[in-house]
Amino acid sequence: MSQQRNNGKWTGAPAKYRSDEGAENFVGQVDPDAYRQVMGRFATGVSIISTRIGDIDHAMTANALMSVSLEPLLMVISVEKEARFHDAVIDAEAWGVSLLPESERKTAAWLATRGRPLHGQLDRVQFHRGERTGMALLDNALGTLECLTYDTVPAGDHTLVIGHVVSVSIADRPGDALIYYRGAFGVQR
Repeated sequence: MSQQRNNGKWTGAPAKYRSDEGAENFVGQVDPDAYRQVMGRFATGVSIISTRIGDIDHAMTANALMSVSLEPLLMVISVEKEARFHDAVIDAEAWGVSLLPESERKTAAWLATRGRPLHGQLDRVQFHRGERTGMALLDNALGTLECLTYDTVPAGDHTLVIGHVVSVSIADRPGDALIYYRGAFGVQR
């Protein structure tokens, strides 16, 4: 592999992509705002990630999750390091995922609100406790998963939290999926 990592930072481009100006100039050529706009055109599902420290539930709206492996069953979420949810999910080492139907749009917006009160943030949400981890799982979810943290990987201003899936549940009557596209919630029928 011709890429070099130094303390988590990428320090060299693959040989065939190196410019005469050096890797630093090559890497910095993408405008972050343009990158956000391009990624905003990638429609994703919307989920609520939950964890618990003591008797305090923590939750966040997320669209950055994916299946990683079937053997063992692994999935990954991406959590911003500056978010208060970050330290909670790292410390708890267990978390829940609720895949949202369109009917949970208000819940998604509420749990995406920065600065919302920490205590009681799930008071307006209908949920039950997962059987394996005790994490909050939304009653109206299209599906839920419970995970135990398998590994974490620092990735720029986020941490990738890889979870070993220990429980799944599928709704008997799934509704239309809530999606996120171009900076707004929508529906996938």
